Amino acid sequence: MPHSDDARWLARAIDLAVANVADGGGPFGALIVRDGEIVAEGQNRVTRDLDPTAHAEVVAIRAACSAVGDFSLAGTTLYTSCEPCPLCLSASLWARVDRVVFAADRHDAARGGFDDLEFYELFARDRSTWDLPVDAVRPENAPAPFDAWLAADHRTDY
Repeated sequence: MPHSDDARWLARAIDLAVANVADGGGPFGALIVRDGEIVAEGQNRVTRDLDPTAHAEVVAIRAACSAVGDFSLAGTTLYTSCEPCPLCLSASLWARVDRVVFAADRHDAARGGFDDLEFYELFARDRSTWDLPVDAVRPENAPAPFDAWLAADHRTDY
């Protein structure tokens, strides 16, 4: 459901994306907002940093977590110039943002040559049809990391 400041924050995300293109980056910008204030911003840094995970939303989430000193961004909204790809949507879920608001969509991204639409379609298919094999190989000690985690009294649950 739209909020009164959505247009303002989306305009900022779009400005970040356009400026990033001018600087040689990808056409994506994002920001994290809490209580009417920007917590952090991000621009796509994939080609600059040679990091396929450095999407604008992920960069903004990383910066916001650092700024607030927590891995949880509960109480925040992620504004982004384009519909988050599955990676960025998953990062938003892991960060526990309250809301995601986007401007352009996966079809706009596809027109620009980006794989967002293709990845959404891939995840809707059975894994056996994927070009990338994803195989489960379960040795006897497969659950050992989780056993260690559950036994650790110093763990931070999330």
